[in-house]
Amino acid sequence: MSDRSLTGKILPLLAAATMLLAIGMIFFYLPEMKGESGEVLDSSFRIFYFHMPIAITSYLAFTVVFISSVLYLRKGEYKWDIVSRSAAEVGVIFALLVLITGSIWAKATWGWYWIWEPRLTTSLALFLVYVAYLLLRQAVDVPDKRARLASVFGILGFVSVPLSFLSIRLWRSAHPLMFGEAASGSGGGLEGASLQLTLLVNIVAFILLFASMVSYKMGNEMLEEEVNELRSSLK
Repeated sequence: MSDRSLTGKILPLLAAATMLLAIGMIFFYLPEMKGESGEVLDSSFRIFYFHMPIAITSYLAFTVVFISSVLYLRKGEYKWDIVSRSAAEVGVIFALLVLITGSIWAKATWGWYWIWEPRLTTSLALFLVYVAYLLLRQAVDVPDKRARLASVFGILGFVSVPLSFLSIRLWRSAHPLMFGEAASGSGGGLEGASLQLTLLVNIVAFILLFASMVSYKMGNEMLEEEVNELRSSLK
């Protein structure tokens, strides 16, 4: 059995098992969630344990796009373009889920699905940047030219990732800060071992899900390339 086929079977199983554990922890392990004044928070707050790991995973996906784009331009190896394409397509799905879960949380917290504050605005911009990246790939037919242009776009577009991540630290924002301290001096925190452990397990679960999806997508892309090469050799 090849390493690729072995990874293709073990990784999804590992991701599924970890995801089931993560979901179980959210609904059966977490204690009652309480606000700063001690009031019991609505159960909708539990979506945070999906929202934040999905956001972290989307940042990871676009970091992979950035690194593989640099490697393609340096080495010219087509496999790095496949990595970029696969990570971007999966990353856009996660970025969309960030907006959806964030809107659900915003409705429960603020009473509105959307407000134009720094984190939500930069998250939308991040999503649109990588949708544009995928549209660029569709617009160019010549493989080498497409790969070069996409790599340049993947490098330049990466600026939207730290901009989104740092937005609530740089500007006054209604979005809660769970870790670290903002420029305004307000800080965040997630206290309690059960809360932190649940968050960690969910982060691992979504990263494994991302890795399995990218692995599956890359396998399909490589198989398609092999078929195209075979067709070209038969002409």
